[in-house]
Order: sequence, then C-alpha cells, then structure tokens
Amino acid sequence: MDKNCFVCNVCSKAFSYKGSFNRHYLVHTNEKPYSCDVCKKEFFLKSSLITHSRTHRNEKPYSCDLCNKQFSLKNTLTKHYRVHTNEKPYSCDVCNKKFSYKSALSKHFLTHTNEKPYSCDVCDKKFSYKCVLSKHFLTHTNEKPYSCDVCNKRFSQKSSLSTHHKSHSNEKPFSCGVCSKTFSQKRSLNAHFHIHTNEKPYSCDVCSKQFTLKAYLNTHCRTHTSEKPFACVVCNQQFSQKGSLKKHFLTHTNEKPHSCDICYKQFSKKSDLTRHYRVHTNEKPYSCDLCNKQFSRKHFLNEHLRTHTNEKPYSCDICGKKFSQKTNLTTHCRTHTNEKPFSCDVCNKQFSQKSSLKKHCLTHTNEKPYSCGICSKAFSRKYGLNLHFRTHTDEKPYSCDLCQKQFTQKNFLNVHLRTHTKEKPYLCNVCGKEFSQQSSLSRHFHTHAIEKP
Repeated sequence: MDKNCFVCNVCSKAFSYKGSFNRHYLVHTNEKPYSCDVCKKEFFLKSSLITHSRTHRNEKPYSCDLCNKQFSLKNTLTKHYRVHTNEKPYSCDVCNKKFSYKSALSKHFLTHTNEKPYSCDVCDKKFSYKCVLSKHFLTHTNEKPYSCDVCNKRFSQKSSLSTHHKSHSNEKPFSCGVCSKTFSQKRSLNAHFHIHTNEKPYSCDVCSKQFTLKAYLNTHCRTHTSEKPFACVVCNQQFSQKGSLKKHFLTHTNEKPHSCDICYKQFSKKSDLTRHYRVHTNEKPYSCDLCNKQFSRKHFLNEHLRTHTNEKPYSCDICGKKFSQKTNLTTHCRTHTNEKPFSCDVCNKQFSQKSSLKKHCLTHTNEKPYSCGICSKAFSRKYGLNLHFRTHTDEKPYSCDLCQKQFTQKNFLNVHLRTHTKEKPYLCNVCGKEFSQQSSLSRHFHTHAIEKP
C-alpha cells in the first residue's frame, strides 16, 4: 500500500489525503462541528454548511440551460438534466428496471425485499421510506405547514401544495403519447396510461380484484374492513372515501358550483350535472341486453332488469306487497298514509305522485299536443293517445292467466286480478275498512267527511 495512504481503522477505507481521511472519520464519531447560525442544523463538512445556507437566502446560483430552472446545488442541477435527456444510469440487479437517481433505485429495491425499516411511534404502522413516514405522521398531528399564496388553502405535504398551484394556473405539463390527454401530475399520467395497456398491477389480498391505481385498491379494501376514516365535522357522518366526504359537505353549505350551460340549473356534484345534461340531449347510454331498451342512468337500467328477473327486493311494512323499485314502494306507501306531498299552484289540489301533478297541470293549460291520426281526437299525454288508439284496433294486450279475460290497460288487469285473489290493499285509516281499488277507498273516505247533525 502507498506510504502516503491513510487507512480508516474502523471500516478500512483508504484515502490519499489526510484532510479527506479526517472528514471521513467524522462519519464514525458522528461529530458535526459546523452549525447553521439560522436554524442550528449541524454538518460534518463546512462545504455542506455553505450549501445549506443558500436555502435561507433562497440563493440558486446553478441554472439549467434548457428550461432556465435554478438550483442551489450543482449536483441537483446535474440530476435535473436527466429530465431532459431521459438518462437512467442506475439499474436494479433484480428486475433490470432503470432509474435516473440513485435514491430512486434504493427506494425501488425495497419493493423486492419488502423491508419497512421506518415505524410510526403513534400507531406502529411501518414504511419503506422515511419521507413517507414523515408524511404519515402529519395525519396524527393534523399539521398543515404549507399554505397556498392564492387562496390560503393549507396542505400537509409540499408536493400537494405544488399540485394544487396548478389548479390556479391550469398547467398540465404531462401529455399522453397515445391520446394526447394532458395532466397536471406525472403520476396521473402514469395511472392514465394503464387505460391503454389495460395493466392492473395492484391486487386485493382478500378477493383478488385488480386495480390500475394503488389508491383505488386502498379504497376497495375498506369494503372488506368497513373502515370509514373520513368524518364530517358538522354531523359526524363517516365515509370510506375522502371524495364522498367532500360531496356530502356540500349538503351543509348548500353550495352548488356546477351549472348547466343550457338552463342554468345548478348542482352540488359534477356527476349530477352530467346526468342532467341528458335531459337536453336525450342521450341514453345504458342499454338492456335482453330487450335493447335504453336508459339515461345506470340506476334506471338496474331497476329495469328486475322486470326480466321478476326480482322485488322492496317490501311494504304494512301489507307486505313487494316492488322491484324503491320509488314504487315509496309511492305505494302513500296509499296507506293518504299522503299527498305534491300540490297544484293554480287550484291547490294535492297528489301523491309528482307525475300525477304534471298531468293535472295540463287541465289548466288545456294543452293537448298528442292527436289521433284516425279521428283527430287530441290528448294531453302520449300515454292517453296510445290507450285511445286501441279503441280503433280493438287491441287488448293484457290477459288474465286465470280466466283469460283481456284488457286494454295493465292497471285494468291488475284491478281484475283482485277478484280472484280477494286482495284489498287499500285501507281506510279511520275505520280500518279495506278496498280492492283506490277509487273505492276515495269514495268511502267521503262518508267520514259527511257532517252529521
């Protein structure tokens, strides 16, 4: 060995210069002789202190020739250049994946070892990276040290603030090479790209369902654990997703930020506005595979499918009658309570169904837009025209399975069936008498209202 070589007696590392050897030895003694006058942070090397001091002065002497971005450290500028050159000099020995930074390779390697050396002192949750532990700890302290200069909104992470700033500038620097869609975050672009590759790298340990994003997997896992970590500060209602909490909070503020460009009706949720637009466009994107009937909302399609399966999951607590749709059950219940929540603005007549009120309102306007092509008789509703047309065709499409009697309308058949079943679903809430038809109950109800001297 060279006589001028200085060898560390702790780790046997050799140095050509005594100064280099002395600086290295501080690593073993943990001695940090250089201290910052502003924040008291200590350093092994004086050069590290000088570099650190620039963070307080916001001094950035190194500038990128390509995008003019400035840096306080020369090696940070060197690493930044790789953004432009796409150079990835660090390669994983296990899977050969390449990285632009050595630190990124070190973090990636933990995915192979599953090592999680950093543990939270509060909840004992473990993490592969120290920076992730630091971010996690803020969930316990609720600390939000980063504030937006524009709207004063606060964030627990600096990266979240940077992302938020783009919402003011509408900056979307990341573009998809396949469909040219742009994004404000690189991770959003990476997640979007899975749509084109159909890659779903995240799998649920319980049911093996796969997802394109880890965030989607985390949200899905709560369906197994029933965990609801997001609570409303007003009513304490809990939610499994942060987005659901944000939408819920609008019910307290009555804020409706989404407005229709056509009729200016406002909505608290963007999804509600999207569905509303279909009223104007008459778009029906959901189609039944059995009968090809189309619907504007998936919820309507799901309810319609029950007409094919004869599934009736909603049951009346009073008479036990079952329904395929919850709205039909709600309407039916009013036959027991005699509730009529919909009132006419002209004559104050009340109705149990909103559709009945709309039909009634046409009696005031005398509007009859539907006309028979045979006898020119006009109707206020298209349904009325269709029924009338059967008087010309003598069509009776509804038949009783028990006696084969035929009817022009389905509700006539339903009323007729009660002559066989002896069913009387309409109950007088005054005397308890039962009736097979709503009209019979209405006539009977007047007997209670007759004044007796």
